[in-house]
Amino acid sequence: MEQRTSSPYPRVDRLVLAVVGVVLVIGTGLFMWSDRAHDWRYYQAEFKQQVAEKFGDDKAAIIPGGVQQVWADELSRADRCITCHQAVSYKGFEQAEHPYRTHPIEPLKLHAVEDFGCTSCHGGQGWAIDTAAAHGEVAHWEEPLLSRSLGESYTLAGNKNALMQMNCNTCHRYDRETKGAEAINLAKRLVNEKGCRACHVVNGFGGTIGPDLTNVGEKAPEQYDMSRLSGQRTAFAWHMAHFKDPRALTEGTVMPNFNFSTEQAQALSMLMLSWRRQEVPALFVSGTPRTDPRSADELKAEEAMKTGPGGWFVQTGCFVCHSISALGVRSPAQIGPDLSNAVEDVQSRFGVTIDTFLANPTGTMSVVLSRQIILTPEQKQVAIQKLREAFAEYQRQRGTPGTVVPK
Repeated sequence: MEQRTSSPYPRVDRLVLAVVGVVLVIGTGLFMWSDRAHDWRYYQAEFKQQVAEKFGDDKAAIIPGGVQQVWADELSRADRCITCHQAVSYKGFEQAEHPYRTHPIEPLKLHAVEDFGCTSCHGGQGWAIDTAAAHGEVAHWEEPLLSRSLGESYTLAGNKNALMQMNCNTCHRYDRETKGAEAINLAKRLVNEKGCRACHVVNGFGGTIGPDLTNVGEKAPEQYDMSRLSGQRTAFAWHMAHFKDPRALTEGTVMPNFNFSTEQAQALSMLMLSWRRQEVPALFVSGTPRTDPRSADELKAEEAMKTGPGGWFVQTGCFVCHSISALGVRSPAQIGPDLSNAVEDVQSRFGVTIDTFLANPTGTMSVVLSRQIILTPEQKQVAIQKLREAFAEYQRQRGTPGTVVPK
């Protein structure tokens, strides 16, 4: 057996042990005091009282107490939100104030709390048990609760609760429309109507003039140039200002000003921030396409244009921005002028012939022809010939054949 030696400082040992004991007692007392101050204790007591008043003491007695937690196994996510929000699945509190309100039943039919937890949809800090921390209103937490109050602080023009739709779209990004996500649906329609893919790659296809937007929502706020931004300096505010007036925020950009309304710019900003990588269990997105689906009518129309008299414009990608209506080519974006009369239009707008303009393009076309549609000198001659053919057909359809074509 090991032989223990006597301490050379027995009096000091006793003093040290006494100090450690006192510190432990004080620490235990402070822990008990701080634990009693947690917000959830008040909310649980208040909810139990409301249940007792409404349904009787027997019902109130079976309400679980203490810290409550949902473990969403497939998402490896622990959420303690129900510690305060005990009425989530409790019928009879549909009109109560938060955190005593029953959760709307419709979203839970497809997104059970046991499978999805709370924060995967609502945001916030799931393992926290005090209000400010749980709602993400603390330093260095970048996924705040996407609540109505946050929507009000961003002065959303429409539905103040719409920010939560950003989280919906991390799973539903390939949906053309998602039930209950009106702001995101509006933004997706605008992306198609305004032809954003003419310049930007989105979900795997699009132009290369602007940055790839597929995962733009992962960009940290510190990576944005906020020097020309007034008011709130957030990624949301930056996108808002950029959509309202691109050149006021980014010097030298070729992005056109689409004169978006505030509601449209806010919807597009939400869509941008929703585009981020998210690992979603296959079980949750069964049957969901892994890219933006195109309808059979859209594919049929594009194929018909490829093989028609305007096929060259489709194959080179000119039709992404420009229609050539005289040849039956309709651009999905139509953000550039119709090229049917480009021969005449270029002469009147730039004071040069189409030959000279294609040799030395200016403005947006100088960017397009240097980054996205790069033509050899021989291909430019073909382009000039095709544009003259389109103009001749344009004149024929207008009943003015024989007009001198500018050279």
